[in-house]
Amino acid sequence: MPDMTDPTAATIPTPKSPAPDVLRCAYMELVVTDLKRSRDFYVDVLDLVVTHEDEDAIYLRSMEEFIHHNLVLRQGEAAAVAAFSYRVRSPEELDKAEAFYTELGCPVRREKNGFVKGIGDSVRVQDPLGFPYEFFYDVEHVERLAWRYDLYSPGALVRLDHFNQVTPDVPKAVGYMEDLGFRVTEDIQDAAGTTYAAWMRRKPTVHDTAMTGGAGPRMHHVAFATHEKHNILAICDKLGALRLSDRIERGPGRHGVSNAFYLYLRDPDGHRIEIYTQDYYTGDPDNPVVTWDVHDNQRRDWWGNPVVPSWYTEASTVLDLDGQPVSTTERTDDSEMDVTIGADGFSYTRKDDEESLPEWKQGEYKLGHQL
Repeated sequence: MPDMTDPTAATIPTPKSPAPDVLRCAYMELVVTDLKRSRDFYVDVLDLVVTHEDEDAIYLRSMEEFIHHNLVLRQGEAAAVAAFSYRVRSPEELDKAEAFYTELGCPVRREKNGFVKGIGDSVRVQDPLGFPYEFFYDVEHVERLAWRYDLYSPGALVRLDHFNQVTPDVPKAVGYMEDLGFRVTEDIQDAAGTTYAAWMRRKPTVHDTAMTGGAGPRMHHVAFATHEKHNILAICDKLGALRLSDRIERGPGRHGVSNAFYLYLRDPDGHRIEIYTQDYYTGDPDNPVVTWDVHDNQRRDWWGNPVVPSWYTEASTVLDLDGQPVSTTERTDDSEMDVTIGADGFSYTRKDDEESLPEWKQGEYKLGHQL
């Protein structure tokens, strides 16, 4: 069978086999170099709940979760991502996942007893973009802590919200993810139609994963949701009180894309964690796609604050099914950073044409000056 996973190929063929019916992003497995130090960050600082731990791994969940975990921290020699894991609608969907990825020529493995504790029959693949994807249905249920207000901290993380992946060819990634049943909610383009990033969903929110243009495959971030933006501010206050403010890479702020309030942190190994809240519903079949101009300073930060360069250039290594680092391919188009960082006068917060303004401002303001 031909290998369809060539990163230089222009497109990925659409399999004849039906795609598995994905429900939502469910958990991520991270390799960390110091399990105790990572535990201190995720449990003592971010207040994720320990479901199980041993000398090799820690299984963590958010307050509203009822499956065994949302995050696995596994001891290893080098920091990396071992799995982006999705729950599917039924056990039968795993047969579909096997057939779908086998037809694509991808490495596929199935473990009836699960690859990690708390998860049953699972399929892991190295997908056509090079990412380690997992699909599962059977899971061990645990206590949902949504009503345990005695356990809530001011910055409580309540749900796993999404992944963000770095890939050199975003249009190719979008086509493949659409074949997998994902739908685009928002994207970033330039006037020539170059796509720099796309947000894609299965659950009815802005995204379960996003494809960000750059050298890849790499993991840009994994995001947990809070109930309110004041929870994010409480996390910032806690980090300051603990003299850990250097863990804050970017934010707090509000995105234009997704409309969500955000904070980006780096864990002790440099894995990027987003704390995220208040995006919007996307579940209707005719939900419109929102396209942002790559030169619009409000796309990444609604307040127009600049994005730190590390946010564009740094990301986590991903592993293949044998636990080996996956080599990266460089993006051939200009990156989003190339066209927006240091390009004096090339980006904007408000265009100097009246048509670009909100309808209620047209005829009243131009370039911030009253007519």
